Amino acid sequence: MIYESLHVSVTIARPPAEVYAFAADPANLPRWAAGLTGAIEQVGGRWLGETPGGQVEITFAPHNAFGILDHDVTFPSGETFYNPLRVYANGDGSEVVFTVFRREGTSREAFETDAATVLADLRTLKSLLE
Repeated sequence: MIYESLHVSVTIARPPAEVYAFAADPANLPRWAAGLTGAIEQVGGRWLGETPGGQVEITFAPHNAFGILDHDVTFPSGETFYNPLRVYANGDGSEVVFTVFRREGTSREAFETDAATVLADLRTLKSLLE
């Protein structure tokens, strides 16, 4: 199966290395990712965060020089969602791009709501860094 996708992005007037460093620190997630309703903490080498649906585990790609912040989110049900997230140069600043997938069984309205939520999160990230 191939999912429908939407690429949501913002520009940030900061160098990519700085944007990446901030966004790659899981401790910063509650500051800009609205889905995390509480603190995130590292327990036994795993990053755990609170969401309206319960505790999730977030696993980021290893630190890298390419601005790749892809991450898996594992929900209490055991279901894991892959989330592509990238930071790359855009002139003197950065472009941050998140790919939203329309998962099987997701209505058009829910997909659009997911994309709007991601855009709001990216705008929050922008406001924190500019």
